[in-house]
Amino acid sequence: LHSAVTRIQVQRPGFNYTFAHICILNNDKTCIVDDIVHVLEELKAARSSNRTNFAITYPITHLKDGREVYNGHQLGGVTVHSKDRVKSAEAIQLTYYLQAINSLNDMVAEKWESIFCDTVELFQKSNRKVKMYPFTSSSLKEDFQKTSRVSERYLITSLVLVVTLAVLCCSMQDCVRSKPWLGLLGLLTVTLATLTAAGIINLTGGKYNSTFLGIPFVMLGHGLYGTFEMLSSWRKTREDQHVKERTAAVFADSMLSFSLTTAMYLVTFGIGASPFTNIEAARIFCCNSCIAIFFNYLYVLSFYGSSLVFTGYIENNYQHSIFCRKVPKPEVLQEKPAWYRFLLTAKFSEDTDDSEETNTYESHLLVWFLKRYYCDWITNTYVKPFVVLFYLVYISFALMGYLQVSEGSDLSNIVATATRTIEYTTAQQKYFSNYSPVIGFYIYESIEYWNTSVQEDVLEYTKGFVRISWFESYLNYLRKLNISTGLPKKNFTDMLRNSFLKTPQFAHFSEDIIFSKKYNNEVDVVASRMFLVAKTMETKREELYDLLETLRKLSLTSKVKFIVFNPSFVYMDRYASSVGAPLQNSCISALFLLFFSAFLVADSLINVWLTLTVASVEFGVIGFMTLWKVELDCISVLCLIYGINYTIDNCAPLLSTFVLGKEFTRTKWVKNALEVHGVAILQSYLCYIVGLIPLAAVPSNLTRTLFRCLFLIALVTFFHCFAILPVILTFLPPSKKKRKEKKNPENREEIECVEMVDMDSTRVVDQITTV
Repeated sequence: LHSAVTRIQVQRPGFNYTFAHICILNNDKTCIVDDIVHVLEELKAARSSNRTNFAITYPITHLKDGREVYNGHQLGGVTVHSKDRVKSAEAIQLTYYLQAINSLNDMVAEKWESIFCDTVELFQKSNRKVKMYPFTSSSLKEDFQKTSRVSERYLITSLVLVVTLAVLCCSMQDCVRSKPWLGLLGLLTVTLATLTAAGIINLTGGKYNSTFLGIPFVMLGHGLYGTFEMLSSWRKTREDQHVKERTAAVFADSMLSFSLTTAMYLVTFGIGASPFTNIEAARIFCCNSCIAIFFNYLYVLSFYGSSLVFTGYIENNYQHSIFCRKVPKPEVLQEKPAWYRFLLTAKFSEDTDDSEETNTYESHLLVWFLKRYYCDWITNTYVKPFVVLFYLVYISFALMGYLQVSEGSDLSNIVATATRTIEYTTAQQKYFSNYSPVIGFYIYESIEYWNTSVQEDVLEYTKGFVRISWFESYLNYLRKLNISTGLPKKNFTDMLRNSFLKTPQFAHFSEDIIFSKKYNNEVDVVASRMFLVAKTMETKREELYDLLETLRKLSLTSKVKFIVFNPSFVYMDRYASSVGAPLQNSCISALFLLFFSAFLVADSLINVWLTLTVASVEFGVIGFMTLWKVELDCISVLCLIYGINYTIDNCAPLLSTFVLGKEFTRTKWVKNALEVHGVAILQSYLCYIVGLIPLAAVPSNLTRTLFRCLFLIALVTFFHCFAILPVILTFLPPSKKKRKEKKNPENREEIECVEMVDMDSTRVVDQITTV
């Protein structure tokens, strides 16, 4: 396999590049390859010459030239005899290092990586007993973007399901008052806003990434609720009013709350799109969400509002809600076939008296269900204890999950499932988790290496690690020669340069030391490096991150100035900030929302209830998310930020209606709040869940995280809106009776009587008006 890889050619005009042309070179101008390749070559030579005394030790072995090399990250699944001698190994990891010094070299290296993957797959077909997992510098990017491609047909399915359900939710048996077109146009409004945002991001040079898959669902949760709330407000208006008056009543009733929730979305995602967020993917996601939400608000005001007016005129003219044809009177319908009468069923205003006029929309299934059954059932005295008990169970499980929250730093969490990244990381964690990655330990200042106390300090810092160290090897070298390690500076340095580094088995250490000549020709070691490996489980990322933080803190307080580095630390640091930054921003957003809403709400009690509800929902989502094997990573944190807004979107109108209600009992106002806002919440929830379901089938870990987080947010919020809040609000203070306005002498009632006198001088009271 190694020979096949080194023979790979990249054809360019006039020249064919091989691995030897683009590899990284060492001091003797040969390609740097893994030490395990040299071990296998020596093993092969020993077998061909029938030598049986060749042994490989683990995790440090010796080559034929006497060099000590670390093979813990190159041999996996190792079984050892006594004295660390390798009996067998289940896996070998080979790494090839390429240069990227200019654009041509970078292009050739990228093409070489592509051919490399094809070569390994071809080699796999001819050697089926060996499993091979190639991984290159571009694999993660390709597999991350693959999520978008594999999601296309599932998103189309989701769109079809949402369209169908949105139309059904706006339909009723009455063909005049049914509004199926508004369900379709509401979804079209959300789609137009999302496409507008995508177009603006594209035109301004923005970069697409797979996290954008979450934006349509953010818009679906917010936009559809706004349109359904407007439709619900339309049903509350009187049919004998003019369309303009009804439309004005709809906007006055629903657009204030929709404007406030839109402003809160813009604030939270706006902070996420600001320079406070140092993760580009999260920043672009929040920026795109802000643009989409802003245009959705404009389209609801203009496009959807105009559509509502149009359907209002159709209703006033008694035209069919789908075909726009004039609906005939009942006496004319009696002469038509049954199917014709079914399609054109409608109730005319002259067929109903004044007491029934306000109930013409109650034939809608959801309105009828909430008003006739659910509101009475959920406020029933015998149901309330079970709901409270269920809430305590909910809190218990949420707490159990909350205490087990783990920060996810696995690369496989953000890519499609059947990809090279998944296969490679799975194999690496299975076979190469006994030791941490090789950590570079860099001493970046001139220290007194010859001083015994400094030697003890350096050895103390690296104690407990498997070490590949010129310093320790040099001290052992001096001891073998029976020379004290506490030599004078000149003798210590001369012995290092002229004896130790000239020995073949230690010559490779010359790359780890930088010498400098001073003005008096005195040679000094100005910097050096060593390599450390910790015995740890790489599957426990927190353990590795704790190790990194411990070494960093030690580097700040130690006498010897050093830094530690490994390429994986870059990803770990990036990951830490990808979780920390959005969490920080969400906290800022939450504080701003509390401050902002304190000035906007009519009663401070609304703010208190809203805060408690958001805290309860977020706590539950985090807990159940953990129990559902979802780690706290960038995707899940973005979903939690959205969860704050989604909860406010659905719960704020309910709480506002309840808190501002006066003179009736709390139970009465709970029922009233559910009747007024419950239908819109239920309609948007059903469409949202149906849209999410196809996302669960996408073969991608990113969409799996997205589905589980958004599903939990929707489910827990729905549970609070229709169970927890309606029950808790009925028995927690303050009482509604205490909030009645008391009469005082300044607010006297004046009664004005208008009297009519007939010819017989009989006085008749005609009208009494309270002023």
